[in-house]
Amino acid sequence: MLTQKRVKNALLSGLTLLALVAAVFWLTRTDDEAQGVNAITVERGDIRVLVTATGVLQPRNFVDVGAQVSGQLDRIHVEVGDGVSRGDLLAEIDATVYAARVDATRAQLRNQRAQLRDREAQMELAEIQVRRQRNLFDEDATTRESLQTAESSLRSASAQRDALAAQIEQTESTLRAEEANLDYARIYAPMDGTVVSIDARQGQTLNASQQTPILMRIADLDTMTVQAQVSEADIGKLDTGMPVYFMTMGNQAQRWHGELTRIEPTPTIENNVVLYNALFDVPNRGGQLLPQMTAQVFFITAQAEDALVVPVSALRFEQRGRPARSEEAPTERPAQVQVIGSNGQLETRQVTVGVTDRVQAEILDGLREGERIAITLRATGQSSGGDERIPRRLR
Repeated sequence: MLTQKRVKNALLSGLTLLALVAAVFWLTRTDDEAQGVNAITVERGDIRVLVTATGVLQPRNFVDVGAQVSGQLDRIHVEVGDGVSRGDLLAEIDATVYAARVDATRAQLRNQRAQLRDREAQMELAEIQVRRQRNLFDEDATTRESLQTAESSLRSASAQRDALAAQIEQTESTLRAEEANLDYARIYAPMDGTVVSIDARQGQTLNASQQTPILMRIADLDTMTVQAQVSEADIGKLDTGMPVYFMTMGNQAQRWHGELTRIEPTPTIENNVVLYNALFDVPNRGGQLLPQMTAQVFFITAQAEDALVVPVSALRFEQRGRPARSEEAPTERPAQVQVIGSNGQLETRQVTVGVTDRVQAEILDGLREGERIAITLRATGQSSGGDERIPRRLR
């Protein structure tokens, strides 16, 4: 019985002690602690309001090299990745037929030129006959009919010479076309660059009668163009000349910077989503960027560098009490913050807010670097790492 009594006394003592501790904690805690208030130090930092998109890299300057004549592709002189200069021989098409046509047309042209010389000789003879008949007619030594016959023969010889001259011009034009086709059988590089793709194979028969067969693509890889697809909800926030940067899927550590060059007005629709192409150029001196690479693109619609920044949750905006969203254009807006004074008391202060995203806001005036402001956990939903709990008065 004595042991049970001691156990009961010990349990009662323990419960009494716990009750006393709980009472002391409840009575001594401050209202700020009960509300969950944190202290944030005003510091300097950078704010960027971004529009994100996915893009594809393409060479700014490229050309698809095609065949202008039909025939069997006899030889390809380059491979993918080769650097070429303007005028370098890229490929050859079997030119047997085209060479034969050139030879036949040249022979025809020589024949017509020989006929022309014969016509010119006959015309000279006709002119002599006309002069003789005129002299004789003046001396009443011939008839008018003989003179008229001589003049008619001269006009006929002149017409035959002109007709043959026209035939020669036509044949010369045909020869130029045949020689051009013969030259087209040898395909040369139209620009300096790199062979980025080859679509034909040696021995392949090409048919250029309906459309130009594409043999290969040559591109200048020194400057790349990023084609980013931006949704219709974000395209209105972009403007030419604004800064932009991107990262490739294979190298997230390096950023490539540029300026937005143009926005194409014609949209593309994918899965009922309207997208617009926004393009900008970037130098590629090291050759790290390659065609068809995927890029994560970030358009900087607004930014503030080395500015006084505070959490958006610490601000109370006077316009309907809602914070600015990152999608909104940055404007100067009045707001209020709770500043912790040197005596530990909270002071309401008016501030002017500049660039704002969903997390931080730029303070244009009303605060100084190093001051501390109050932020409630109720506004943030959770305590941020490194925040300091504030009592009603600072010790």
